[in-house]
Amino acid sequence: MRLKNKVAIVTGGAGGMGQATALRFLAEGAKVVIADFNAASGEDTLKIAAAAGHADTARFIRTDVAQEADIKAMVDCALDHFGRLDVIFNNAGVGGAIGPVWDLEEDEWDYTFDVLVKGVFFGIKHATRVFRRQGEGGNIINTASVAGLSGGCGPLAYSAAKAAVVNLSRAAAVQLAPDRIRVNAICPGFILTGLTHPHQQSLEEAGRFLDGLQPWPQHGRGADIAGTALFLASDDSAFVSGEAIVVDGALTAIGPDMWQRYGVPREATMTKSRLNKGTTGETSTARQLKD
Repeated sequence: MRLKNKVAIVTGGAGGMGQATALRFLAEGAKVVIADFNAASGEDTLKIAAAAGHADTARFIRTDVAQEADIKAMVDCALDHFGRLDVIFNNAGVGGAIGPVWDLEEDEWDYTFDVLVKGVFFGIKHATRVFRRQGEGGNIINTASVAGLSGGCGPLAYSAAKAAVVNLSRAAAVQLAPDRIRVNAICPGFILTGLTHPHQQSLEEAGRFLDGLQPWPQHGRGADIAGTALFLASDDSAFVSGEAIVVDGALTAIGPDMWQRYGVPREATMTKSRLNKGTTGETSTARQLKD
């Protein structure tokens, strides 16, 4: 068991990549706090963990990562139940604002950055306080995206936010290295999750669609990200810090163009703007563009 006696937090841990990672960490011997905005999904994930024999080593706490008080409560949950913290996976995410730059509203931009960037900052901040107090180092993993590595693989606001996560991870890795705190980012490509699964499609249909979006013949799964997170959380990666590890089936190797590959209008030609709230349980919205 590669994470035996370790305590981990996984944000966005009740669905998609986060759920796959939380369950993998549990299977590898970790005690895990599953943090998610969606309480119903969180309870379902606890039931899955219990059925796999991990009832005593899994906890759930409803968390809005954009609220610092929630992040502090999440970290306190790990300390209260399991006595320490070794790993935090700042994974929670949403699609955020989608639309041409001239039409994006301030509150849509702020919502996107609050969840995707501020939430990561809060996670790094409060985990680091615990790691430094414990004096034994620590491990921080952040979910970025291939969208943060180029201008053609995601919506503008999302891409900007994920680019911020990449550089935040690198800067934090340098700052925290003297304390033996490692910081890395994972940059997923097309992974089949609730965020990439349109409601009008079945899971199978969505998977077949994603299959053709990168050179690798099958789409990515939550388990692919979980395996990468496990490597980064374990001692196998003891000398790895400041990296943005791409997990994308060679997508970025060919130069991604999400809009062309999806066969959908580019943001500049859209007739509607959207605010994608992912699997938070809140309703995503769409509106006509303003003149």
